[in-house]
Amino acid sequence: MNYIKHLNAIFYKFYGDDRLNYAHLSLYFALFFYWNLHRFPDGFYANRTEIMKLAKIGSRSTYHRLIKDLSDWEYINYLPTQNPTQKTMVRMSQFCTSSSTETGLTGTLMQRYCPKNVPLTLYIKHSKQYKLSKERKPKNELEVIEYFKLKNWPSLNAVKFFNHYEGVGWKIGGKTKIEDWKAIAANWMLRAEEIKEKPKLQIVSKNTDYLITNEQKNYGEPL
Repeated sequence: MNYIKHLNAIFYKFYGDDRLNYAHLSLYFALFFYWNLHRFPDGFYANRTEIMKLAKIGSRSTYHRLIKDLSDWEYINYLPTQNPTQKTMVRMSQFCTSSSTETGLTGTLMQRYCPKNVPLTLYIKHSKQYKLSKERKPKNELEVIEYFKLKNWPSLNAVKFFNHYEGVGWKIGGKTKIEDWKAIAANWMLRAEEIKEKPKLQIVSKNTDYLITNEQKNYGEPL
């Protein structure tokens, strides 16, 4: 039994089965975990208490309804017993055989599960562009200046930005490596704009005498 191929096939079936809800899927994967734990035998003992805990099912009636649904819909074969000396067994249905054509799953994984009306090349192209767009640090100061010009940001800020992070080894807080310097540059400019918008503090002369005032006060009024 191929673990990966089986999961690919079962996800394919889940996608097209509107009878299922999240609780069915949770129970199925709890059973799948046990099946994997026992090295994929034909059948295994289903410990209801442990499986309910693993699947986050709090009610016995809900558990029995869900496991019966999975059995009726042929995702599993549920073999309950009324004999207290015998154990309840579960057999998992296999949806992926050695030949992918037997299950109708032909082609690569991307070809099988990507929407048919979207060309596969778009996924590949987008993925490559996303990876290339993330650069840990610029090649040199000139690259930073050119990028700031492209964004219509002041060149002086580009020089300050480069000198600051070049001095700290292109790390945040001196510890965490920068994953995308362009994103950090955008945050740098946001902070620069915030500082620019703050009102300038009034500079007060040291010789200012606060006791001298032109304001007329009535010292007879109570405080």
